[in-house]
Amino acid sequence: MATKVLNLTFPKKKIKEPLVYQIGHTFKVVTNIIKANVTSEYGWLLLEVEGDASEIEKASRYLAEKGIIVEDIEAEEN
Repeated sequence: MATKVLNLTFPKKKIKEPLVYQIGHTFKVVTNIIKANVTSEYGWLLLEVEGDASEIEKASRYLAEKGIIVEDIEAEEN
């Protein structure tokens, strides 16, 4: 099992989409919002994602395909 912390930046048009919920239900990952700042114009959050490395990668790609800027902050193997 692996854990990654992702820095996610949301453009205005994506703020209201439940993307964190969707990755938690579409992929075999557990999400935990560590820190966030969301306004009506812009949003970012630090998201801890736990699961198999391949599932975390799929979830990251999914977010990027949806227009979210995804940056890996840290990773650790459990």
